[in-house]
Amino acid sequence: MTDRLSPLELMTRLVRFPTVSRDTNLPLVDWVEDYLRGHGITAHRYTDPDEPKAALFAHVGPWEEGAIVLSGHTDVVPVDGQPWDSDPFDVVERDGKYFGRGTCDMKGFDALALWALVEAHHAGVKRPLQIALSFDEEIGCIGAPPMIAAMQPVLPKGRAVIVGEPSGLCAVSGHKGGAGFDTHVQGFEIHSSLMDRGVNAVMFGAKLVDWANQMNAANRDGAPHGMAALFDPPYSTLHVGMISGGTAHNITAKDCHFAMDFRVVPGEDKHAWEARYRARVAEIEAEMQAIVPDTRIDITPRFDVPPLQPEEGGAAEQLARSLTGDNGSHVVSYGTEAGQFQQAGYSAVICGPGNIAQAHQPNEYISIADFQAGHDFMKRLLTHLCG
Repeated sequence: MTDRLSPLELMTRLVRFPTVSRDTNLPLVDWVEDYLRGHGITAHRYTDPDEPKAALFAHVGPWEEGAIVLSGHTDVVPVDGQPWDSDPFDVVERDGKYFGRGTCDMKGFDALALWALVEAHHAGVKRPLQIALSFDEEIGCIGAPPMIAAMQPVLPKGRAVIVGEPSGLCAVSGHKGGAGFDTHVQGFEIHSSLMDRGVNAVMFGAKLVDWANQMNAANRDGAPHGMAALFDPPYSTLHVGMISGGTAHNITAKDCHFAMDFRVVPGEDKHAWEARYRARVAEIEAEMQAIVPDTRIDITPRFDVPPLQPEEGGAAEQLARSLTGDNGSHVVSYGTEAGQFQQAGYSAVICGPGNIAQAHQPNEYISIADFQAGHDFMKRLLTHLCG
């Protein structure tokens, strides 16, 4: 039988796999599957048909519906250009903290979930427990929906999903939805001294970026409505984080590429925001084509993340509160896979150790105290499953 690793040993193993979203996560999945097999636990995979990536899920305890599902993602964000004081893919203890890429977001929780699954199996729990580890969460939560679909015919349906994103072990019952659109503005090159006869893709693309600024200003100045008032900021936001294009300073740019992302408060329709964006794109495209007909703007959906809606008497939120003692009301502006589980018919809540402010940062860390609090949370969950 494989040795039963501690949560810290498990986190250390997981962090050593450099599962940046642009790269494969298969070595990590292979290791986890072998580790679980060594404890007599059968794991199942969903393998991406286009990329060398896979999700993994497993069930322990009675083979019946109603399991608690511990949900995490295996991918991490890049470390390129970040000033780390130690190897990002090695867990280093310093100043009461565990440093390493993913310690906070969210291989720390993944390690705790794996520990709990193995302990639940050996304890012979009376209620079932499942684990679901996805991929490509960091680039738009695109790996969770096919994983959730693959779980349905293989495992008994779970009752409550705890998504372990860092929330300070608060029970977060709502988050904004998200949508992203890759945008390609295709202009017409000409010497910039004759720019009136060309179509500068960068300058026309800038009109769309400025439209996002105008929408953000209007949303900020409007009175919050419904659930929006609970969020920070209390309105839907539009964002362009990267942009590229052009050939030279004295040539009108033929191409401009950027992603337009939306974070939409529950109660507002993401598709209505998409329609508004497409309408503005059509207006600008018409301006371009009035100069050179053979120009255009192409939009490709990149991700679509549903919001997490607070549930009246939701099983997942009630469980998280009973395990943490948290009685506050919490919502967050970042997106997670919780809304996707909820959309598939699960009760869902966000509840994990650590502080989201540390996610994606150089010298990312989880404090030892927070990691221990997560361990204590899992111990209480095991007591609940054995009761």
